Amino acid sequence: MSTTRVIKANGIDLFIREAGQGPLLVLCHGWPELSYSWRHQIPALAAAGFHVVAPDMRGYGQSAAPPDAAAYSIFDLVGDVVGLVQALGATKAMVVGHDWGAPVAWHAALFRPDIFTAVAGLSVPPPFRGRGRPLELLRQGGITNFYWQYFQTPGIAEAEFEHDVARTMRIVLGGRGLADPTAAMFVQEGKGFLGHATVEEPLPTWLSEDDLAHFIESFRASGFRGGLNWYRNIDRNWELTAPWQDAQIHQPSLFIAGAQDAVITGLIGAKRVNELERVLPNLTRKLIIEGAGHWVQQERPEDVNIALLRFLREAAPQLSGTA
Repeated sequence: MSTTRVIKANGIDLFIREAGQGPLLVLCHGWPELSYSWRHQIPALAAAGFHVVAPDMRGYGQSAAPPDAAAYSIFDLVGDVVGLVQALGATKAMVVGHDWGAPVAWHAALFRPDIFTAVAGLSVPPPFRGRGRPLELLRQGGITNFYWQYFQTPGIAEAEFEHDVARTMRIVLGGRGLADPTAAMFVQEGKGFLGHATVEEPLPTWLSEDDLAHFIESFRASGFRGGLNWYRNIDRNWELTAPWQDAQIHQPSLFIAGAQDAVITGLIGAKRVNELERVLPNLTRKLIIEGAGHWVQQERPEDVNIALLRFLREAAPQLSGTA
């Protein structure tokens, strides 16, 4: 059974779910999610002997949401995780991230190898810092309707998503009625991000009405701006991470993704998955789960838990100075 509390870290309030005692393990969720997205992992990992902590990340749920978009750079996000480790009285931790939480986990391991002794990323491969600013490269390639671009102007996506939060979350988490999920990443003129969802299908078996209601209630209270501000730092993050060009993450690492996840099935994503070892020389396993999509730890919790436990048990003996 997990407990919840608010803890001060990196100068802001973070709402956390936690359970268990032992080596510290931090779970970082993605967009548009919450610490609740780890509901299947927290008890299983805690029962295996870990102190599991899952925050509502900056801008989400009951955690602080600074109004300035500039407060959501990769340095701020990693700073929150570092601050959380310190606030919990630990000096070492392992970190796992899904979706946007994966880049936070990867960069935490990259920036602070003295703290983070092992790292796992779900759905999003580790950072491959390209030849230029990502949004700029999209424009140069003639792409103007990728969802990253749609999310840039403050207020536009917020208005669309907040108009009917229940419908938004049902479509985004529950499935967008598409045979080709990759198409959902491109926004048709005048239709918005949700415009592809012409038919609202029943919820998938892994997402109950009660689960969905939890997300709906939270996002009705918080709005969507905090999470969208993460996207508004994509080019800035490229600039900030210049010192880590071609750097590697040397800690033991694990990558997990669903075989049907559009993040890894596109040309760029597939190439990065095939080249993980370029950035992760100590990659212990690359697990691609057949039949699973993007919300992999919710869709296939047993498979993910088994893989995480196997990985973390091997990595845990390296920890010292834990809470």
